[in-house]
Amino acid sequence: MPRYCRYLFLLGLVFSLHLFSNAQVAEKRKPVQTADGVIVYPAAHLGGNAQWVRLQVINDQIIRVLASPTMAPPTAQSFMVITGTQPNVKWEYKETGEQVELTTAALVAKVNQQTGQVAFFAKNGDMIVQEPLYNGRQFTPAVFSGRPSYGISQTFAVAPNEAFYGLGQHQDDLFNYKDQQVTFFQNNTEVAIPFLVSNKNYGILWDNYSISTIGDVRPFKSLSDLRLFSSKGEEGWLTAAYANDAKQPNDIAFEKAESIINYAYLGDTKLHLPANFNIAKGQVTYTGSIASAFSGVHKFKFTYAGYVKVWINDKLLLDRWRQAWNPGTAVLNIPFEKGQHYKFRMEWIPDGGESYLTTTWLNPIEPSQQNTFTFASEAGQQLDYYFVYGQNLDEVISGYRTLTGKAQIAPKWAFGKWQSRERYKTQEEILSTVATFRQQKIPLDNIVLDWSYWKQDDWGSQEFDKTRFSNPDSMIKVLHEQYKTQFMISVWPKFYEGIEAYKKFNDSGWLYTRNIADRQRDWIGQGYISTFYDAFNPAARKGFWDLIYSKLYVKGIDAWWMDASEPDILSNVSPAKRKEQMGFTAAGLAAETLNAYPLENARGIYENARQVDPNKRVFLLTRSGYGGSQRYAATIWSGDIASRWSDMKAQISAGLNFSLSGLPYWTMDIGGFSVEKRYENAQGADLDEWRELNTRWYQFGAFSPIFRVHGQYPYREIYNIAPGTHPAYQSMRYYDHLRYRFLPYIYSLAGATYFSNYTPMRALVMDFPKDSLVRNIGDQYLLGPSLLVNPVYEYKATSREMYLPEGPGWYDFYTNKYYEGGQTIVADAPYERMPLFVKAGSIMPYGPSLQYVAEKPADPITLYVYTGADASFTLYEDEGLNYNYEKGAYAKITLQYNDNSKVLTIGQRQGNFKGMLTQRTFKIVWVNQVGAKPFDLEAAPNETLHYKGKEMVVRMK
Repeated sequence: MPRYCRYLFLLGLVFSLHLFSNAQVAEKRKPVQTADGVIVYPAAHLGGNAQWVRLQVINDQIIRVLASPTMAPPTAQSFMVITGTQPNVKWEYKETGEQVELTTAALVAKVNQQTGQVAFFAKNGDMIVQEPLYNGRQFTPAVFSGRPSYGISQTFAVAPNEAFYGLGQHQDDLFNYKDQQVTFFQNNTEVAIPFLVSNKNYGILWDNYSISTIGDVRPFKSLSDLRLFSSKGEEGWLTAAYANDAKQPNDIAFEKAESIINYAYLGDTKLHLPANFNIAKGQVTYTGSIASAFSGVHKFKFTYAGYVKVWINDKLLLDRWRQAWNPGTAVLNIPFEKGQHYKFRMEWIPDGGESYLTTTWLNPIEPSQQNTFTFASEAGQQLDYYFVYGQNLDEVISGYRTLTGKAQIAPKWAFGKWQSRERYKTQEEILSTVATFRQQKIPLDNIVLDWSYWKQDDWGSQEFDKTRFSNPDSMIKVLHEQYKTQFMISVWPKFYEGIEAYKKFNDSGWLYTRNIADRQRDWIGQGYISTFYDAFNPAARKGFWDLIYSKLYVKGIDAWWMDASEPDILSNVSPAKRKEQMGFTAAGLAAETLNAYPLENARGIYENARQVDPNKRVFLLTRSGYGGSQRYAATIWSGDIASRWSDMKAQISAGLNFSLSGLPYWTMDIGGFSVEKRYENAQGADLDEWRELNTRWYQFGAFSPIFRVHGQYPYREIYNIAPGTHPAYQSMRYYDHLRYRFLPYIYSLAGATYFSNYTPMRALVMDFPKDSLVRNIGDQYLLGPSLLVNPVYEYKATSREMYLPEGPGWYDFYTNKYYEGGQTIVADAPYERMPLFVKAGSIMPYGPSLQYVAEKPADPITLYVYTGADASFTLYEDEGLNYNYEKGAYAKITLQYNDNSKVLTIGQRQGNFKGMLTQRTFKIVWVNQVGAKPFDLEAAPNETLHYKGKEMVVRMK
């Protein structure tokens, strides 16, 4: 019996003896079988105050678990889930002693009548996951704004070797969340998606919208709860040395004894830092030593803005920077020995007039809490989760989309290159930028207009400032007709007090009014008073759409950039302040609904846009999302990250966990958004590093689901980063062109995402589940089934260590050199190239060279066939801009390679659509372990086939 099972058995035995000796067995109510499952009535003191627990069979692989602290039936609204019990699902019901069993074709769910414990098993009897036998769930009465609610938690007993992923997008650079902690509070760079997946091929969709903590949910402790020693060895504090000029850190103005470092939210530094410290220019250095009464891995969590460095025993473990108005987070997992003193040093340069720094910690997990995973939400009326099972992680994610909706196919142009900056200030800047791309033959499909295209005091009007955008209609027409470029624009759910749109929304009761009552000013000019609209109100959503439709859409807008959609009414406030700002939403208490705001905000634009223009694909880029965002055509980007190597690295694991959360379309600011002062007018070594950072990030971004460049000054266009003769320019231009050659592959992945619930950006654990070494690899990934992407995220690196997963083998993309799988290698990574490998047993389709997606049809297509194993790929095509694919207007061509016979079969075309090529050319290039030639799409192919829609077969010679 595994150790965690023995622990649960002994715990259950102790509880049973306690109950028997005290005669506390409550009167038992019989379970009630329902049309889709069962309801049991546990003893409240054994089941965490639950009055009833209900299991609903959704389909063979999905079972919903509901529990309530009252006898009332469930009434809570689900914003995420749109699918209930599916028709014609067969399942069996059985009572065995204290257990009630529901058996489907795929799994068995058992619920204990006395305690309400739920356990899930495979059909062969193997345990998948289970709740603890006693009090694994908890309901704790709570009050918000004078209304009753409940704190809700659910713990699961898990296997010792399990790994956990998903849960949205976070910036701690953590990949496997086993024994880690994730917080759900929508914020700039932090996106909460309440879907967890396990490497044991199951998922938990947690249907709650309040501030939540997932995983190891113990609250982080103040630094003062460690044993602290000053720089002189005095116990009880660290020595904090304050210098008012960071350029002269040894010129100490004064020292203080400090044991709490907690400047977490807006205003904290003004309240708590010494008044005689120059925060804008100064530096604080904390020195001394720390010790713990526990042995084992300790977690140290930092929130920071400005520059922060941390040394333990003289080893630099953290070196970060974030802009002062948007703090970052970092977690260090450090092994400690009980009682041992560890030298501690932390340097903090706030780098601004308002900044942030916190240092907290957690001791090792107690043995009784090991091998558990918990969801804990601060507010709700019921406990509600969905257990999703599959044979692999693709099936698990498919189950998530069964519940929350399919991922719409983005318009085809969206898979090309996007160019953006913060910000294009005039229409002349936009037109000249696109003109330069076309002149230099740098492929481009989308130009993006960021914020402040309105007059300074007119935020929320959705009207162009005519002094800078004299004729936006004409500008957009030129972009469309002359430059064949799409135009995306930023819209915020924000309104300045007093403007015409504000008055209409306020008179209609569509605004959150607390920020107005507080007279809170923003950061523009002298500061303006503003608030956000209530996206939970259907009438307000329609009103917001009507506003942007009449002011913007009619001018020819192609796509929407939905910024600050958390809602970021006031940046860097505490969760309590955010709830206060929202108060009551149209859906109820802000405490119970606030994390769903970005979902409802996207819903308003998507649903109304489809009604107005039902056959034009909607495309949304939004800074936050929630479970279900994919059904509203939303791509999420990772917010205002910094232009630092560590931030670039963190985006890899962030994007992978986001994709494992079930949402397939993710992107980032290539190059990072916020820029250190040393880069603003960089010269010498700083300029060299700036160019290399952008080059490496660009290489990574070209193999992301959406390829998008954005950021503050310096300007981010290729030609503004480096001149044409520079290797940075040449590398970025190379990967831009390569992205367009990959379009048949990438767009086929989009088709598979809609029709088969596929995931394009793939953590290695998805495709190599039996290879235990990939379980913690969060800095490599597959794009589609074949392409292994290995970003380089260290300055001046010319190689990187990487792992080739077990399997038939791998080919170097550039040289076609073959490598065996299951080994770690040091791959060449010269400045201009990022390591790429292709899995043996792959078919990679490449299209013609393009300047924009719609320039010409994908003909000819070059098929690189990587031999060494059987291979298959389905080429997908449709009309690219409309929703006719939902009605069956698309075509698929199945490509199959048999390695034994060395035969490639191009299958008969299935389906058709308007404008489809009825005849096309396929060029075949064979790649094998002998006599490999470098990748060159212009070289003569091994075979050329003229395809007319009928099956064709070709044998490797």
